Amino acid sequence: MNANQNPEQIARDKIDKMLIEAGWEVQSKSKVDLNAKKGVAVREYQTDVGPADYVLFVNKKPVGIIEAKREDEGHRLTVVEDQSTNYANAKLKYLNNDPLPFVYESTGTITRFTDYRDPKPRGRAVFWFHKPETIGEWLKKGKSLRERLLSMPDLNETGLRPAQIVAINNLEHSFKKNRPKALIQMATGAGKTFTAATFVYRLLKHADAKRILFLVDTKNLGEQAEQEFMTFQPNDDNRKFTELYNVQRLTSSYIASDSQVSISTIQRLYSILKGEELEESAEQDNPNESSWLKSKMSEKKAFPVDYTPRVPIEQFDFIVIDEAHRSIYNLWKQVLDYFDAFLIGLTATPDKRTFGFFNENVVSQYTYEESVTDGVNVPYDVYTIETEISQKGETVKAGWFVDRRDKLTRKKRWQQEDEDTEYKRNDLDKKVVNPSQIRNIIREYKRALKTTIFPNRSDENGDYEVPKTLVFAKTDSHADDIIKIIREEFDEGNDFCKKVTYKIEEDPKSVLNRFRNSYHPRIAVTVDMIATGTDVKPLEVLLFMRDVKSVNYFEQMKGRGTRTINKDSLQLVSRTANSKTHFVIVDAVGATKSKKTDSRPLERKPSVAMKDLLGAITMGVAEEDLFMSLANRLIRLEKQITDKEKDKILEFSKGKNLKQITKELITAFDQDAINDKAQPEIDKIPIEDRTPALVEETKKKAQEELINEASKTFNGEFNDYLENVRKEHDQIIDSINIDTVIKSEWDTNSVDKAKAIVKDFNAYLEANKDEIKALSIFYNQPYNRREITFKMIKEVMEKMKLEKPLLSPDYVWDAYSQLEEVKSKQPKDELTALVSLIRRACGIDSNLVAFDKTIDENFKNWIFKQNAGKHNRFDKEQMQWLRMIKDHIVSSYHLELEDLDYTPFDNQGGRGKMYQLFGNEMDNVINELNEVLVA
Repeated sequence: MNANQNPEQIARDKIDKMLIEAGWEVQSKSKVDLNAKKGVAVREYQTDVGPADYVLFVNKKPVGIIEAKREDEGHRLTVVEDQSTNYANAKLKYLNNDPLPFVYESTGTITRFTDYRDPKPRGRAVFWFHKPETIGEWLKKGKSLRERLLSMPDLNETGLRPAQIVAINNLEHSFKKNRPKALIQMATGAGKTFTAATFVYRLLKHADAKRILFLVDTKNLGEQAEQEFMTFQPNDDNRKFTELYNVQRLTSSYIASDSQVSISTIQRLYSILKGEELEESAEQDNPNESSWLKSKMSEKKAFPVDYTPRVPIEQFDFIVIDEAHRSIYNLWKQVLDYFDAFLIGLTATPDKRTFGFFNENVVSQYTYEESVTDGVNVPYDVYTIETEISQKGETVKAGWFVDRRDKLTRKKRWQQEDEDTEYKRNDLDKKVVNPSQIRNIIREYKRALKTTIFPNRSDENGDYEVPKTLVFAKTDSHADDIIKIIREEFDEGNDFCKKVTYKIEEDPKSVLNRFRNSYHPRIAVTVDMIATGTDVKPLEVLLFMRDVKSVNYFEQMKGRGTRTINKDSLQLVSRTANSKTHFVIVDAVGATKSKKTDSRPLERKPSVAMKDLLGAITMGVAEEDLFMSLANRLIRLEKQITDKEKDKILEFSKGKNLKQITKELITAFDQDAINDKAQPEIDKIPIEDRTPALVEETKKKAQEELINEASKTFNGEFNDYLENVRKEHDQIIDSINIDTVIKSEWDTNSVDKAKAIVKDFNAYLEANKDEIKALSIFYNQPYNRREITFKMIKEVMEKMKLEKPLLSPDYVWDAYSQLEEVKSKQPKDELTALVSLIRRACGIDSNLVAFDKTIDENFKNWIFKQNAGKHNRFDKEQMQWLRMIKDHIVSSYHLELEDLDYTPFDNQGGRGKMYQLFGNEMDNVINELNEVLVA
C-alpha cells in the first residue's frame, strides 16, 4: 500500500480486495466487460445524478450500489444512506434500469447493507460483501427473506406445550419485525431443542430459508441435537425431519452444499473460519470454562477471524445458539458477527450479559418455577449429609505408615511419613484421599435412602431397589474411588455402578444409554460429561460429592434431575417406583449452600490451567503470550519428570523431547529466528521487486511455518499426558483417620417446602369442599361417607390435575412423610393415596394411613365383632364373598347392588349366588360394609 495514498484511496483498495475475495471482478469504467465473470463491480459508473463509486452487475444486469467512504467516516455511514439510495434510484448511463435493490455503504473496515426489497428496508452491519452467486439466487427467489417471513402461516399447536407455543409465536413475531437477535429463555427439561426443531422446520418450509446453523459448545450437545432432529416428526407431515431435510453434524471443515441444517460446535466453526482443521477432542469441553480464554478476554484481546470464501457471510440465514449463556462472548462473538444471519439464543440460565448480547429482545421467559407449576418439570428436595472430616479436614501424622498413590497409574507404594500433613476440606481427593470419608457418605446415603429419602422401594421379596442416582465427582480418580466404595457398600457387582466420563474404557455413550434405558447401572458417577445438556429422565437422585462455584453450571447440573417421565417408562427401569413427582439432591459437600458467582471472565489475569494452554494451542491460537506461557510450563515440567516419562513423551510427540518442543515454541516468536528462516526466500526476490511490503510478507510466511511446526506437536492424546504428568504425582491415602457422620437430614428449606405443600393441599380441599361432591361429604356429612363412589374421587383427581398439577398425591404423600411418621406404605394406586390424604386433611385420620390398610383394619374389626356374638357367624363360602366385597370397596370405595353383575362377582354366580348365601341379610350386609369399611 502506498504511503502517499489518501484515505479515500486506501478505503477503495480495501473494498476492491473484499470484492475480489467474495468472487467479484472489479473493473474501471473505461474497461468494462460484463462477460468477464458472473459478478462484476464497475468503479465510478456514471448515473444521471453523478458517478456512483461502484455499480454491481450480476449476469450482466445491474443489481446494486456501493458507496465508499474513508475509514474515519465509519460513524457516519447511516447518514450516507440517502446518498447511496439516490444512486440506487438513479438511471445508469446507457441503461433504462429499475431502481437497484442491493445497497452497501463501506469504508473497507465497516460495511453496512440494505436490501430495498425488504418491507420497511433497514440497513445492517455486515462483515463482508455477499457473493454474486448469492445475489443471483436472491433475485431468482423474487421476494426477500424478510418479506417471506411476513406470510408464514399460523402455528399448528398440536403436540406442543403452552410455553413452546408462546416461544415460537413470539419468535416469529420478532422475525416479522426484522429484529436481528432474539432470546428464548426456557427451563432445562421444558423442551428447548424440540421447540428449536419446530421453528427450524417452519422456517425451512414456510420461509424458504436456505440453511440454518444449530450452534453448540460441546460435541455431546451436538450429538444430542442431531438425535432430536432425527426423531422429530412435524405435526403436519408423517415423515421424519431428516426425510424432508438434510441435517449435517460437522466433524471436519467440510459443509455440505445440500445440507439445510448444519450442527456444529462454535470451536469447529471458529477453526473453519481460520482455515484450520480441528481435532474432535477440542470439542469435548465447554470453551467458556477455559482459563486461558478468560485471561485473553480479560486483556480485551481476541484472535481475529478473516473472510473465508468457501464459507461466505451468507452461508446461514439463521443461527440457533444452544446454551447461549456460555458461547456468545469475546473470542466466540466474532464467529456470530461474521455471518449475516438472524441469531436465536436458547438458554435456561441467562445472565446480564446474555440479555445485553440479544439486545434485551427476550421473546419468551419460562422459568424452572413456572415449569414446575405447570407440571412440565418436577421440583426437588435437598437432603444434607455432613461428616466430621468433610467439614473440618484432618492430619496425617509423621511416623505413620500410609499408602501413597500415583495419580496417573494409581500404583501404590507403602511409606512412612516424615512430617505431619494437615488437610482441609478442599484438599480432599486432591492432595489426600480419605476412604473413610467417602465410605461414610455412601453408607449414610444407603441408610437414608431406605428410611427417609425414598422409603417405599422394596420389591415383593423385600429387596430394596436403589433409585437411579447420578453422582458428581471432582476428578476421574475421585470417581474411581467412589465407584469402588459404592459397589462394596451396596454389596453389588460392576453392573450396579458405572463411570460415565470421556475417559472411560467402555464407550461412554453406550453406558449412558444403559443408564437411561436399562435396569443397570442403578448409579452412575460422572465428572463432567453429563453435568449439562444430557437427558436421563428416570433420574431421581443427584448426589453432589463436588462443589460448584458457577451459578449457571450448578443450575445445569440440577437440570439433570428435573425431567418428567411417565409412569410406564419409569417402571421399565425402576420397577418399584410409583411415579416421578420430584427428585432429591443429596448434598454431601455443601454445594447447595456455597456461594455461587456468574461464571464471568475475570478482569484480573487469572492463573491459567495447563489444560487450557494446551487446548488453546490445539485450537490453532497463535499468540506470543500463549506460546511463552506454555514454553515456561514445559521448562519447569522437564525438570520434574522421570526418564520413563521422558520416553513416553518421545512416543507421543513423534520423537521430540520437551527441550526441543520448548525451543520450537520460543523460536516461533523470535525475530532473529524468523529473519534467518525468511532470508533465503528474500534472497530469491529480484532486488528491483524487493519492496518493504514483500519482505514483510515473506517474513510473515516464515513465521507462520515456525508457528505451525511448533503447534502441530500438540494433539488430544499428547495434551492429556502432559496435563496429567505435571500434576502432583502422589496422593496420600489416609486410611487411619476414621470419619463419622455428624448430620443426615432434610434440608430446612425442604422441610419448609413440605409444610407449604401440605398447607397448599389442605387449603385447596377447603376452598373446593362445597363444589366437589366427594369433598363436601368428607367435610360436611361424614356419616354419608359410604355414598362416595369411584367416579366422585376421580372427579377430585381430574380437577386437581388441571388446577394444581404440583399437588399430585405421591408428592403430597412425600411431603407428609417429611413432617410426621407415616407407618404405612404409600398405596400403589393414586386414587387410593388421594382418599388417604383427604381423610388426613379433614381430620378423619389423625395420622396419614393408606386407605387400603384402613379398610383392611376395619374389615378385621367388623368380622371380629360379628363372631363375638355368634361363634363363626359366616361359613367359608360366605367369607370368600365378604372378602371380595372388601377388595371391591378398596378399589372403588363403594359397592352398588348392580356391581354384583360384573367382575369379579359374575364369575362366582353374581347377585343370585349372593342371595343364596345370605338370603334376606344380603342388603343389610352390603349396607353395613359400605358404611363400616370407610369409617
